[in-house]
Amino acid sequence: MSELLNNIYFNFALMIVAFLILVKSADLFVESAIGISNDFHIPRMIVGIIVVGFATTAPEIAVSVISALRGNSEFALGNAIGSVIVDDGVALAMAAIVAPTVIFIDKKIMKTTGIFLLSVAIITYVLAFNGIINRLEGMLLVVILLSYFTFIFVSEKKRHKIRTEEISKSKLEIEKPNIKKHAILFFIGLTGVIFASHLIVTSAEQIAIFFKVPNVIIGLTIIAIGTSLPEISTAIIAARKGEGELAVGNILGADILNLLWIIGISSIVNPINVISDKISVSLFSLKFHDIPSIHFSFSWMFIIVITMLVLMRLGYNLKRWKGYLLLSLYSIYFYMNFSMFG
Repeated sequence: MSELLNNIYFNFALMIVAFLILVKSADLFVESAIGISNDFHIPRMIVGIIVVGFATTAPEIAVSVISALRGNSEFALGNAIGSVIVDDGVALAMAAIVAPTVIFIDKKIMKTTGIFLLSVAIITYVLAFNGIINRLEGMLLVVILLSYFTFIFVSEKKRHKIRTEEISKSKLEIEKPNIKKHAILFFIGLTGVIFASHLIVTSAEQIAIFFKVPNVIIGLTIIAIGTSLPEISTAIIAARKGEGELAVGNILGADILNLLWIIGISSIVNPINVISDKISVSLFSLKFHDIPSIHFSFSWMFIIVITMLVLMRLGYNLKRWKGYLLLSLYSIYFYMNFSMFG
């Protein structure tokens, strides 16, 4: 018994230390992203979509590819869809709630990225509808992603040229970007975020097991949210620093990468057999029986993604009440997931 108690105390201490590391690492990570944005005169949302988005989804792509190599490629689909729901319903919601001021959003970037995100969500659903996402379809998803990033690069290059000319007119000398400093901070921050997230999930699992929490609850809470901790922590820290656009870009980028990069690469490694099991869920007094799991997951993804995009389109900003609305939607989704096992 004493060994168990020592173990639980150790895990509580480990979780506290891990959270401290996570906060500090996320702070360094966000600072490096801000530095990249400032020195290279790139909009915060673009940095968030590409640079921060790729970095924070690194653990998810690693887990998904390893699962595919082991013959569990269907895990990649559930991981990707679940991450989109958590990123929008928790990470972005918390960013809007904790931000000291209203988060304003770049209209031009929002219009193109919003339409693109919704389009790829529909494409992914169509590809998964027949029960399998094969290697050719996976390649298609990756090609779409590369084409989109090429479009962003070309568009941003034109905008960057105009901004540089404007700055040159107002300044005799433009400061040289400190690439080395930003790269070091970026690497240290990202490593710390990923490492701390892993420690938090591991210690939380041990604590839950000690208190005899059912595996289902562990899966729905610790595992589901744990894989999105890098996005959650980065979005919250960025918002607290008044860098809301960076947080928004991170979440939009993570959503796109989850649908195109993670599902695409995983299905190339090993075709994804979409789970077609039927489930029964309840929402308060209403009962829904024999719903194919693919329709349930994708339906909720569409509900939360569309709500998020509509809220951001209203006034091109994110206010606290919008964050609370997204968090409420996630709570309903969580409740319906929990009801499957009730």
